[in-house]
Amino acid sequence: MKLFTANLRAVLVTAEMTLRQQATDGFILFAVLVQPLITAILALWMLRNQSGDNAIYAVVGSGMSGLWSSLLFICGNSITVERWIGTLESIAAVPTPMSIIVLGKDLANVVQSLLSMVVCYIAAVLLFNYNLRVEQPIPFVISLVLTVVSFISFGLIIGPIFLLSPAVQSLQNGLEFPVYILGGFLFWLGLLPQWTTPFSYLLTPYWAAQALHLSSSGGGSMADITFCWGMMILFSVVFVVVSRYLFRAILYRVRVDATLGLE
Repeated sequence: MKLFTANLRAVLVTAEMTLRQQATDGFILFAVLVQPLITAILALWMLRNQSGDNAIYAVVGSGMSGLWSSLLFICGNSITVERWIGTLESIAAVPTPMSIIVLGKDLANVVQSLLSMVVCYIAAVLLFNYNLRVEQPIPFVISLVLTVVSFISFGLIIGPIFLLSPAVQSLQNGLEFPVYILGGFLFWLGLLPQWTTPFSYLLTPYWAAQALHLSSSGGGSMADITFCWGMMILFSVVFVVVSRYLFRAILYRVRVDATLGLE
């Protein structure tokens, strides 16, 4: 119990410090607030003569774009930045596990990114005079919570991968828009070639987007939404298990090889 309490406190303190540091970071503010807002305005303008169901779809999809950008760039660089500023070795040396510290960083980044959806909703109401409502509020809230959990778990994977393999990190910018497309954030996947569909099924953002779209617009049954929940939970468990081995590889290269900071 004491260990759990100590780890929880470390997660919350790390999340608070991360939020304080990022409150004035121009890049992060752009990724979380400005970019999703631009996407929402463009989508809503194109749908200005359509029904409110399409509008809530655009709002949720634009918010998902902000979540994905945060996951890819901010959570993905959560450990790499520590190496850049020379604090990676210090974090590896403290009693608190590195995975707990990164968990706190990812929690702050993903929760902060939920502002994307709020900003897009406000834009739809104020700029386009839409009367938006969520058709299934309780499933929507559950979907949102599971989205946060699945994105945090995904962040525990991509952070160590980007740190251990700089070659992957060099592709970071190129990964942003393909996931927008394959995740089905703003349009139906049936518009894409059929051979791309299996790639979508392997992406946590796809299942998160499906759960949020189905519950917000009321376009799916509870069985469909529950299946999306199950897939997010499954991927979250897999990501947490795999991340343990990735963090072990990082600690080995920091403490034994002493080569991680040289890359």
